[in-house]
Amino acid sequence: MSAPPLISVVIPTYNEAPTITVAVQSIINQTYKNLEIIVVDDGSTDDTEKIVREFMKKDQRVRYLKCPYEDAYRVDWRGVNISVGYLARNYAIEQVHGEWITFQDADDASLLNRIEVQYNLAIKYNATCITTSWLPFNKNLLNKKLDIESIFAQEKNIIMYPDEITRIAQRSKGMLMHDWFPYRHIPFIVKKWFPLARRLFFGTQEKYPGADNSMFFKRIVTKKAQFRKLNDRQWPALSGRGVGRDFAFQIAILFKNSYSFRLPLYLWRIKDAHNPYPGWKKYLL
Repeated sequence: MSAPPLISVVIPTYNEAPTITVAVQSIINQTYKNLEIIVVDDGSTDDTEKIVREFMKKDQRVRYLKCPYEDAYRVDWRGVNISVGYLARNYAIEQVHGEWITFQDADDASLLNRIEVQYNLAIKYNATCITTSWLPFNKNLLNKKLDIESIFAQEKNIIMYPDEITRIAQRSKGMLMHDWFPYRHIPFIVKKWFPLARRLFFGTQEKYPGADNSMFFKRIVTKKAQFRKLNDRQWPALSGRGVGRDFAFQIAILFKNSYSFRLPLYLWRIKDAHNPYPGWKKYLL
């Protein structure tokens, strides 16, 4: 029997020393073991590097990279980080060795079988990219797994297929956000704040189905799709962020083979988060 393929897990970080230990440990503990874990530091000034290097001493799968690029437009006029590490993400992708790539935010975590489930589903459905869903972060869930067999046996409407995701991508794209129009040269603030412009540059603003911060995709897609700076994003969020949303919709349109599964495998550390799947905790093992 051949060995399972190498999967690369990219963890972008910027001054997230208080949470990165939990994030990295949740990947080290995954039931899928053939991983390379790449922490890419986007210019942290805290103890991030020290913490990651301690992990490296204990687990040879962990790597630490410093992004060599400085984003001059990282923070907007409100002081909000609109870059969301797009340069660091692209830099890390250039360094990976795995056949498949996934992400883990440095302030979040994953259930123990997140990557194993994502890989098995990608193979079963011959998918180019898949997303799964999330639960609000809770430290009591860190050593839990999701009972996938029971969910598929008892729940309905688990799968969203490529044609539906492609339709969402198409209607979520503004009328002028196409390569034939020089949208990249129009400042984001103009696109957002002028009422007529907003109708032209923003579509329905639907969220990408599933958690785009933990998407799972073939490395080959990066030959055509990249994480993009704000003015280059064809699916920008009104907040000025949305780097993962833009990347996921790129893949959906370019390859038309993206799936999403209503399986809460990711633990999102978000304020005032409601549980999008009430009752699903019964499937936690």
